[in-house]
Amino acid sequence: MGRALGFHVWIAANDRGRAYGEGRLSDGCLDALPGALTDAPGGEAVRLIDVLWIENGTGRVSGAFEVEHTTSIYSGIVRLLDLAQGAADSARGLFLVAPDDREAQVRAQLARPAFSRIGDLRVRFLPYGELATHREAMARFGQGMKAVEAVARRL
Repeated sequence: MGRALGFHVWIAANDRGRAYGEGRLSDGCLDALPGALTDAPGGEAVRLIDVLWIENGTGRVSGAFEVEHTTSIYSGIVRLLDLAQGAADSARGLFLVAPDDREAQVRAQLARPAFSRIGDLRVRFLPYGELATHREAMARFGQGMKAVEAVARRL
């Protein structure tokens, strides 16, 4: 969907070879992250963020998505924080993507004292149900982050 919205897309280093359809999950995506992201503090963790949407020309991250289907929500939050704190000007939209019924778990993790400043970063919850319902229309008619932000929930 990121490519349809006009972004370069990065797939996490540990997921790049994963089978997807007739190819790999990373087919058609960036082979390397911009140096501003990898050289920043926390750059190694940024390489492991599930999906990054990167603006053409600027190298800024318009959307960082941690998909938390069954895995620990905590580690995904930490990677998003590494991006936001380490490459300060590079990150705009931070999203935790998960099944609809995990929203309470996501909110509970964000309520932990360790994440007390995360509210300043405007992290959003993007439920699977909203993606399933709106994905095709967003990819077809959308541009930039506006459509994604419209269906995501503020945390």
